[in-house]
Amino acid sequence: MKRLKQKSNEGIERIAIRATRWVGSTNSLITHTIIFIICAILALLGINFQEILLVLTTVVSLEAIYLSIFIQMSVNRQGRRLREVSKDIDEIQKDVEEIQEDVEGIEKDVDEIQEDIDEIQEDVEEIEKDAAEEEIEEQNTDKALLRVENTLSNLISQIEELRKHHDSKS
Repeated sequence: MKRLKQKSNEGIERIAIRATRWVGSTNSLITHTIIFIICAILALLGINFQEILLVLTTVVSLEAIYLSIFIQMSVNRQGRRLREVSKDIDEIQKDVEEIQEDVEGIEKDVDEIQEDIDEIQEDVEEIEKDAAEEEIEEQNTDKALLRVENTLSNLISQIEELRKHHDSKS
């Protein structure tokens, strides 16, 4: 029973949609104009003008009643759709807020990573500075060792000359 009522309501809604679409169309304007012209012609052909107006007024009144009902049904349908859209907008708004929170969290993480990178950069610069100082120290040590080696070589050479000289005297 409930299903039959729902199908009936859907059928009436389809009729209401078609009727409101048709009334707002050029075909409706042409049809109504033709009907009014026919009524005027009937009056000119000698049919009682009062009867034509009575029928025309009755038809127009019934049409207006049904059109107002159909239009109200369309307005109600649009209201339901707007409520559904409003719910969707609320859900989207919540999603946007969650995404905003996630973005803020990511921004904080990026800031922390940037701080870590800055600290690492400072450490690298210190290590490079220390390495440069060590290299200078090694170069100085190498120079000192080279001087000591040269001095020892000179001393050895001099000692050998002295020995030769001493051996040649003895």
